[in-house]
Amino acid sequence: MVSPVAPPIIELRGVCKSFDGTPVLRDIDLGIPAGQTTAIIGASGTGKSVLIKHVIGLLRPDAGQVMVFGQDVATATKKQLYGIRRRMGMLFQDGALFDSLSVGQNVGFPLEHHRKDLGVDERRALVEEKLEWVGLPGFAERGIASLSGGQRKRVGLARAIVMEPEIILFDEPNSGLDPLTSESIDQLIIDMKRRLGITFVVISHDIVGTVKVADNIGMLYEGRLAEFGPTRTFLGSQDPVVKNFLRRNLDTAWLAELNATSAGAAR
Repeated sequence: MVSPVAPPIIELRGVCKSFDGTPVLRDIDLGIPAGQTTAIIGASGTGKSVLIKHVIGLLRPDAGQVMVFGQDVATATKKQLYGIRRRMGMLFQDGALFDSLSVGQNVGFPLEHHRKDLGVDERRALVEEKLEWVGLPGFAERGIASLSGGQRKRVGLARAIVMEPEIILFDEPNSGLDPLTSESIDQLIIDMKRRLGITFVVISHDIVGTVKVADNIGMLYEGRLAEFGPTRTFLGSQDPVVKNFLRRNLDTAWLAELNATSAGAAR
């Protein structure tokens, strides 16, 4: 298994978690490199969402360490955890938008609570800037109920980046979207990564979209990390579980051609 060379900004060390005696994460060792897009994939129920909840401190492991910015989230005080979370943004699976607030109020919500040093006009300017970045200029006064699924995702992303965090976490960004909208969200993630140059972590079961956006891919299987490495290395994995997953979810001719190209480049 080839590991990325960039230093990890998030690191899980021997993380274990069980619920009602059922193991969900089993001795996970994972270093997520800074400044890159890392995707964690796997079938439903393999522990992807549980892993991300450990990173943001919503869950604490039964054993092991969860290091973010060099601090152990598992043992962090409430104040320390608050400081860690201020440096991260999150795009939730369903958007987690407030229907009672306008688009602009949703995007500006983190600024209201964490950037009280900014004036009203400064906050409004940041909101309008981030909406323009995600392709929704002029949407600030719109109601959430008027938005399509793809637009809700874009508003959620604008809110995730409005504080200009060092890490953004995506929980199933393409969930519930049609193929064309899903592709537009993938491109938006790529564009945001180029613009911001920060660390993206994408939790997904969509391997096609994952291959497009990710510098590195890890796969969870039955609570264990089956494989982790740069995307091209992952796609050429000889692990039977990974190979079977890729065969079921990717065009085999395209995958064979990609692996042949990678092998030729290596020589």
